[in-house]
Order: sequence, then C-alpha cells, then structure tokens
Amino acid sequence: MSAETREPVLVIGLGRFGSSVALALEKMGHEVLATDNDPRLVKEFASSFTQVVEADCTEANCLTSLGASSFETAVVAIGGDIEASLLAVLALVDMGVPNIWAKANNEGHARILERTGAHHVVFPEQKMGEQVAHLVNERLLDFMSFSDEFSIARLKAPAAISGKPLSESNCRKKYAVTVIGVKREGQDFIHAVPETVVEQDDELVVSGKIEKLEAFAAIRS
Repeated sequence: MSAETREPVLVIGLGRFGSSVALALEKMGHEVLATDNDPRLVKEFASSFTQVVEADCTEANCLTSLGASSFETAVVAIGGDIEASLLAVLALVDMGVPNIWAKANNEGHARILERTGAHHVVFPEQKMGEQVAHLVNERLLDFMSFSDEFSIARLKAPAAISGKPLSESNCRKKYAVTVIGVKREGQDFIHAVPETVVEQDDELVVSGKIEKLEAFAAIRS
C-alpha cells in the first residue's frame, strides 16, 4: 500500500453516527464500503461512498459475500438494535477482522460488545452531549477530550495575558494550562514558544484539564 493510499473501511449502519463516520473517512481518502438494511438510507447515500450496499450484516454469509474478511477495519454503527450490533460484531470477530469499532448505547451494551470481541467501543451521543455542554457556555470555541485528565481546546486569548510574552504570563504555573499554539487573523498558525506575544484577538490552542481550560478562558483581568 502506497503512502498516499489509505486502507478501505467497512461501515455497517448508516444512521447519523455511521453516515458521519463514513463521510469523514471518505474525505480522509479511505475507500468505504457502507452497508445498511434500510433501502431508504442506501438510496440516500448511494453516491456518497465508494460502494453502498443494502445488506443484513448480522448474517455471516452476507458479510462473506461482501468480502468483509479482507478489511483491516470495520465500524459497527448499529445503535437502535442491540442484538443486531452484537451479532454483527461477533460475525466480524469470527471472520478475523483485526480492528473492529462498535457504537454502544450504554455501559451494559459496551461491556457485552467488548466481551463479544469489539476492539474499540464508543459512545457518540454521550461524547457529543459532553462537548455541546462545554461549548454552550461560549468560553471554549472547540475542544477535544482525551481522558478525564487531559483535553485540548481552542479559545479566545484572555485579556489577562494579552500584550505579554508567554514567559511572562506563566500560564502553566498560574492557571495549570499549556499554550500550544497561536492563530492570528490573516496569519498562519504558529507553535507557541516562551517569546510568543499574545495579542487581544488571537485564538489559542491550549491543553490541560477541562475545568482549568474553562477557568482560563473566563479570565478577564
């Protein structure tokens, strides 16, 4: 496989989560085989992905006919039917697919998926709910949470550090956050160094605990 070629991915289920994942994978350069047992969704996304197939992927024979065993990665995005999601994961495990991602509705569903053999289990509604909640207060422009202890956020530069080099602001010691980079209107993103002077309208990329990031973004003076 060349450096420019990304591996094909099998996506099972074209609801909101599955279609979003599949569209993002296509944009990243992956070939996507997308499947759903709903002919309406298959028709809707017929021209969106490399290949779209109406299929019941809870059946091993169906997955075999699709060549599922040749995929390194599969995403089981079935959310509404827990039994169907488990059967699809189990069939993929039996076929030896080495990298299986699965959507879970709750903790119990997640535990069963993991015991069934899913390598990665995600809670898209929960994660999106958390993200929206943090963004609603308008302190953060965007953020990504990696764990309970670490997040990266994009935010407007607080007035308290404007006009000063980062070495003087001492954000890590005073606010328990680290400024990673600075984006100034009309200019390219730059990596932050101690000599970087933050201006009033700059956007910052900052890392730290989410509560520290929100407190930092709220600083006025």
